[in-house]
Amino acid sequence: MKIKRFGVAAIALAAAGALALTGCSTGEAEPSTPAGDPEAIITTNGSEPQNPLIPTNTTETGGGKIVTSLFAGLVSYDAEGAIEFDMAESIESEDSQSWTVTLKEGKTFTDGSPVTANSFVDAWNYGALYSNAQSASYFFDNIEGFSYTEDSELTGLNVVDDLTFTVDLVAPEADWPLRLGYTAYFPLPEVAFEDIEAFGENPVGNGPYMFAGEDAWTHEEKIDLVTNPDYDGVRTPVNGGLTIVFYTSQDTAYADLQAGNLDVLDAVPDSALATFEDEFGDRAVNQAAAIFQGFNMPYYLEHWSGEEGELRRAALSMSINRDEITDVIFQGTRTPASDFTSPVIDGWSDSLAGAEVLEFNPEEAQKLWAEADAIAPYGDTVFDLAYNADGGHQAWVDAVVNSIANTLGIEAVGKPYPTFAAALDDRSNAKLTGGTRAGWQADYPSLYNFLAPLYRTGAGSNYEGYSSEEFETLLDEGAAAPAVDEATAKYQEAQEVLLKDLPAIPLWYSNVTGASAETVDNVVFGWDSVPLYTEITKG
Repeated sequence: MKIKRFGVAAIALAAAGALALTGCSTGEAEPSTPAGDPEAIITTNGSEPQNPLIPTNTTETGGGKIVTSLFAGLVSYDAEGAIEFDMAESIESEDSQSWTVTLKEGKTFTDGSPVTANSFVDAWNYGALYSNAQSASYFFDNIEGFSYTEDSELTGLNVVDDLTFTVDLVAPEADWPLRLGYTAYFPLPEVAFEDIEAFGENPVGNGPYMFAGEDAWTHEEKIDLVTNPDYDGVRTPVNGGLTIVFYTSQDTAYADLQAGNLDVLDAVPDSALATFEDEFGDRAVNQAAAIFQGFNMPYYLEHWSGEEGELRRAALSMSINRDEITDVIFQGTRTPASDFTSPVIDGWSDSLAGAEVLEFNPEEAQKLWAEADAIAPYGDTVFDLAYNADGGHQAWVDAVVNSIANTLGIEAVGKPYPTFAAALDDRSNAKLTGGTRAGWQADYPSLYNFLAPLYRTGAGSNYEGYSSEEFETLLDEGAAAPAVDEATAKYQEAQEVLLKDLPAIPLWYSNVTGASAETVDNVVFGWDSVPLYTEITKG
């Protein structure tokens, strides 16, 4: 498959002199959208959010697609990952370190309150504050004043007037604006801070959709959103709203799609991968996306830290036949991984030093496992691999543990959790008894986003406790690099550290596999695998 590459280059970083981003879009003519019933509700699949819907505490896909629908940030992303101005009129800098953000006039939240500079500054300060324990707090660690260990105001944020604020970074970042479409950077109205937990159950946003009344969220079942009549940004909906159904089985969701009871599905179950393209024709989607799949071994478990742990991680990795699994289980909708990112992101490489650890090598795997046993015998310990049963993962997990068992001669089993939220809770509370499925869907199109959130010490999605000074030094050097190619080189070096330590064991890159019923038209899947809901027409 020909893979289209995009990412940080999309914002023309190499220009000398003043760096400025202005206007309301990327400059291209806006595509016409087919007419549809503006009252029609689009139905799609999803999963119960892990937490109340606070943008800075939503870092998983189930909550992410909802929060992105309810709120609008300074910028949004188009289908290919390029940024388009939403709440921002301009984002400017002379040196890539001190930025001035100017907002568009007349923007409001759904309670009628204005979207102002304070809406962003207060939300970002809340998200960054150590005692608030927000899962996306690390997204602000490049702003002056941030602290990972104590409460500290972001001194780099300063309000100039109602529509203007400035941001001082700790070091130059030429691609900083590329981050700003992610949920962590969304604004909050003043009412949010009166009772933040209650707000998360019934949020007041400024995006294309809003809650369909106080009872819109039926936990573990669905969430109902309707069009926000006051939103007039780049994602103005051409439908009447969304109903996101929280399926416990992808097969059930697929059956509903087949029956016309579901409009759009963004994850085809394993059982249908061989047939869905023939069945749905041009309504089927099988395209590259910014999704990485692997599994992690917690450092807090016996046998999985220090020299012994390093040997066992490498042995596990080389005991997995990725080529066979992607062919047999996934019918070519996955590609064996050669790094920790995604082939659709600028800077991806299939030739990093140490990448041979990702190749199937039974003899070397057995040798390394024996060396680890010489340090501390594994004995009769059962290796288990946790996964969420509502995500359609059983087939590949069974194949992976069988490959491990057959290669290493140990007992290996899958450990299903009923829901993604339940699996994530045990990860976040350090209650795992073995490995855990660990996928990553990019928040914004950059190599950095696949690395910092997952492997930096204390990062919100670093549940298994990895920490490496060498890795973080290279990551910081890349973030501060004055040019994209220099940043890419540092991020690749950082990944070579990961290939040695293997805090995650990369498995494969995912295509987005989805389909739509004949009830809807104009279904487009974005660079991050999420459908562009606002563009879908019905009726």
